[in-house]
Amino acid sequence: MLVKDKVAIVTGGARGIGKEIALAFAREGADICICDVEEKSLEEAVRELKSLGREAIGLRVDVTNLSQVEEMVQKVLDKFSKIDILINNAGITRDNLLLRMKEQEWDAVLNVNLKGTFNCTKTVSKIMVKQRSGRIVSIASIIGLIGNAGQSNYAASKGGIISFTKSVAKELASRNINVNAIAPGFIKTDMTAKLSRELQEKMLKMIPLNRFGETSDVANVALFLSSELSNYITGHVVKIDGGMVM
Repeated sequence: MLVKDKVAIVTGGARGIGKEIALAFAREGADICICDVEEKSLEEAVRELKSLGREAIGLRVDVTNLSQVEEMVQKVLDKFSKIDILINNAGITRDNLLLRMKEQEWDAVLNVNLKGTFNCTKTVSKIMVKQRSGRIVSIASIIGLIGNAGQSNYAASKGGIISFTKSVAKELASRNINVNAIAPGFIKTDMTAKLSRELQEKMLKMIPLNRFGETSDVANVALFLSSELSNYITGHVVKIDGGMVM
């Protein structure tokens, strides 16, 4: 088992990519804390995780609120006594063209995607520094690498995560803490399902592998980056996009 007896926190872990990552970790022997703002989805996800024979807790946490993040981390420590892995997955979109974008749309995306990643990484890294070990993986996006019309807020937040990852990797490397990011392309989730068929067909033509990714494709890489198989990898951004961005 790749992460046997490890303790992992997965933000935005009740649905989509986050849930798939949490399930992959549980199958590989980890105990899990998932946090999300959707309580019903949290309860369902925790039941599914426990059915795999691992310990799991679900906490309603707004990652933009530092005090809530700190409370979550303390609850994980109270139950498991350590934190080995942090997956920064919580994220939202509020798409609009720049000239039409409201300040609230900009702030909401930057707060959840980028500030949330900062809050969780800062809080958990304090524990990992004391342990002198840990793995941090943040979910960015290829949009953070190439930009996209109508997503200047999302692109800024994900590009910020990529640069943040590289900086934190340099800061924490001496403490045996590996920090990496994943930049998914078009992955089949509830979020991407809302896009028009016309836009989906347009994007498909841009993907050399000629298919959209599955949440399991992202989960498998998150698992690799959180395991000893990636001991000599830090500050890296792994694209999972079927060759869309080369």
